[in-house]
Amino acid sequence: MVKMDSKKLYDLAEGIRKCTACPLCKGRMLAVPGEGKIDSGVLIVGEAPGAEEDRLGQPFVGRAGKLLNELLETAGINRAEVFITNCVKCRPPKNRNPNSLELKTCRKWLDSQISVVKPRLIIVLGRVALKNLTGKEKIKDLHGTVYEDAGQKYFITYHPSAGLRFKWIKEVLFEDTKNLKKILAHLKNK
Repeated sequence: MVKMDSKKLYDLAEGIRKCTACPLCKGRMLAVPGEGKIDSGVLIVGEAPGAEEDRLGQPFVGRAGKLLNELLETAGINRAEVFITNCVKCRPPKNRNPNSLELKTCRKWLDSQISVVKPRLIIVLGRVALKNLTGKEKIKDLHGTVYEDAGQKYFITYHPSAGLRFKWIKEVLFEDTKNLKKILAHLKNK
């Protein structure tokens, strides 16, 4: 089954790389389909690729990615053991948030990835990903917790890039990560 799912993810990645469905494709260097292990039960979803991600075609390889790696280590997660992607697969100009058209256009790719990975837990990074995946808007009310909708569990936290801009958010990210470690241990024992 994993082999077949790997083929599906490969085909999805190829489709993402060739996608021209919205204007973001015109300004990208490389689309960023996502990467990682598909059968870990954990999917991490950010907002959109940044400059380094656009250049390399990989998610979370810039400064926010370095912080994400620290957070994952704190939670006892090996980055190579989870699947990481973004709501949109191409970098918005000047690192702005993706707009509703871009999110809607890319949603088919994200939904397809979710259906292949079949995560027990989706780690949601940031306000844009929160709203796109759950329809919820207030991250300050949900961060550090698990939100469940239609049988899917979501762990909500701030985006690492916000932690780079605001010291207090970085501290919250590390506190949330401690909760995540407990939640993952609980899920593992179920």
